[in-house]
Formats: sequence, C-alpha cells, structure tokens
Amino acid sequence: MNKKGIIIGVILAVALAGGFYYRFTHLASGPGEEKVHNEAVESTEKSEDKKVGEVDTKRETPKTVSIALEKQKKHGIVVVAAKQERLAGAISATGKVEVNGDRIAHVSSRIAGKIASVKASLGDSIVSGQVLVMLDSVELGEAINRYLQSKTRLSLAKNNLDRVNALVEKKIAARKDIMQAETDYQMALAENHTDEERLALYGLSPAALDGPGHTRQLLPVRSPIGGVITEKYAIAGELADPSKNLYTVVDLSSVWVMVDINEKDLAKVRKGQDAIVKVGAFPDLNFPGRISHIADMVDDATRTGKARIEVQNIGRKLKPEMFANVELALPVDAPPVLAVPEEALYDLEGRKVVFVTANGTEFEPRPLELGRASGGLVEVTDGLKEGERYAVKGGFLLKSELKKSELGEE
Repeated sequence: MNKKGIIIGVILAVALAGGFYYRFTHLASGPGEEKVHNEAVESTEKSEDKKVGEVDTKRETPKTVSIALEKQKKHGIVVVAAKQERLAGAISATGKVEVNGDRIAHVSSRIAGKIASVKASLGDSIVSGQVLVMLDSVELGEAINRYLQSKTRLSLAKNNLDRVNALVEKKIAARKDIMQAETDYQMALAENHTDEERLALYGLSPAALDGPGHTRQLLPVRSPIGGVITEKYAIAGELADPSKNLYTVVDLSSVWVMVDINEKDLAKVRKGQDAIVKVGAFPDLNFPGRISHIADMVDDATRTGKARIEVQNIGRKLKPEMFANVELALPVDAPPVLAVPEEALYDLEGRKVVFVTANGTEFEPRPLELGRASGGLVEVTDGLKEGERYAVKGGFLLKSELKKSELGEE
C-alpha cells in the first residue's frame, strides 16, 4: 500500500513540474517576442511610408509663372530660341590705371623772374596755350631792350642803304659805299632776327612790342597741352626759374592700364590686341582698349610680364591708381557651343537659372550647368537644349512674379 502511494505521488509531482515549466516559459518569452515582432512590423511600415513620401516629393512638378503676351510686351520680356555660338577665348589679368605718359606736361618758366599773378588753380580744366602765371623778369626786360635797339639799328641801316643806292644811281657815291651799306644792313638784320628769336623762346611775341611806346612787359607762362591741373606750386610773389616746376598738367582723355600677364600666356598676346577693362567703381561699364606695348622683361619674382593698354577715358571715369580687371580677347578658334547671354541668367535658390517657356506664356525656372564665359555669353553644359525657347530679357519680372506666387502658397 505504501509502495503504491509513493508511485502515485511521483507521477503527480512530474505532472505538476511539467505544468509549471510550460507556464513559466510561455510567460517569459511569448508576449515579449510578440511585442518586438509588432514593433518591427510597425517600423517597417513607417519606413515604407516615408520612402513613398520622399518619392512623391521628388516627383512634384516645378513651379511656373504665367505671364500674358500683352504684359510681356509691356514689360519688355523677349523670348528667343537657344542656339549655338562661337565663344572667343580670353585671358583674365589684373592691373592698375595710370596717367598716359605721352599726355603729361610739367610747366615751368623759361627764364628767372618773380611770379606777378597766378591765373589757374589745382583741379582746373585748361586748354592748350592757356596762361597759368604772369612773370615779372629782369632778364625779359633786358631782352626787350636789346630787341628794340636792334630794331632801331635795322631801320637806320635800311635807310642808309636806300640813300646810298640813290647816290650811286646819281653817280655821287662810289660803288664801295653801297657795298658797305649792304653789309651794315645784313648785320643789323641778323642781329634783329636773333633778338626776335630770343623773345619767342621766352614766350613773348615781338608783335606785342610794336607801337609808338610800350609799358613794362610781363611774361605769360602757358600750358603746352590741355587737360587737368594735378599739381600746383606757383605762389604769387615767389621767385621762379626754369629748374622749378610750377604746374603739372595731365590730359586724362586717355589713360594707360598696366596689367600683369602670366608667363604662360605671353605667347597669346600681341601689340594691337583688343582688351576690355573693368573697375570696381563702375561694375556695369566696359572700357574698350588696345595693347600698345608689351614689356621685353619678365619679373623674376612674380613670373609675369607687363603689358600697357591704352584706353579712351570717356567722361573721365577712370582715375589714376584705380585697380582694374582686364580681359584680353583671343581669336575665335573653338567649335560652337550652346550659349546664353549673361543678362538672361538669374540667381534662384543658389543656382543660375533661365526662364524656359514651351507655349510662350508659362515660364519655368530651369537650373543650368555653365561653362566658360566670353564676350557677354556663357556656355551651357547641361539644363537647356538647342531650340528651346527662353526669356533673354525681362527675367527680373518673371523672378518677382515667381516669388510672389510662392509667398501666396505659403
């Protein structure tokens, strides 16, 4: 009886142990794994939804702006077809504006004297031959007296020659008398001519001394060229002499731009080559010029050679000592490429765009990949095809209308 009870107890113990083991393993692992599985499924679904959203965003059509033909005409919008152009090469260089060395004058007196009056000041625009100062000179007075004396002697010698000629014709005077009178006349004539030349060299015309009498004469000091007075040292009452500069006059209607050409580019430049000069003060203006000289020496430190560009300074906008950017045009030898004018390009969201239209009224901002630029044209490497129509003028209005529509959508 006891043996049977023991066997039954063992069986019950095994059954209870099996039940506890099953319950323990089910509670410890089953719900957790199910939760992890559900979270993984949910995460996968969200990820797929996100990817779908991204694809949809990328597939959004680009925004456009609609402008009626009448409004385009009113605001100067011009549409053209994209085409291929030949772009001339160019060499870019930096330089500095300088005074044209052939159009500068240092004005000084030709003889010593005291400055009696000053007729021009610093910054004045003057013409060639204009009087700048009046000079009171002892040396000039002496030269005038010599001229007047030689003029009187010439007159006497001429009268004496005429008298002797008349006497010889009447056979009253001998032939040797007329030869002596002729000699005296020629000597007086030469002396008078020398005195006239001296006055002209000083800057005084002998004709100003003709007449029954004359007052004390002042010597005018004139400018040999027209231009602008850039330096002035003349002060009334001071002494002047030929070694002292009274004025510096510069003709700024033409200036030089001295540029540094890289050694590797020197073979591509030549005298007479066209150039375009730009300065920071007038970024929208191009000043055309031409190379007038190329230096024969290369700077050992910078490995550059100097080139001189002569530029017509219209409106005197180019000032000496201004820094300049220069483009030297090279011959057109490359095949044509698709290109658009620089004025057709606009900045939009950090990229260069043109406004392309298919029907003439709907304009799409098209981002472009650009290449080299030359002569106001820019090469298009990607983003536009030949024949597509785009706004070459009036893009600013299109850009403004596009911004307005974006603000309205927001």
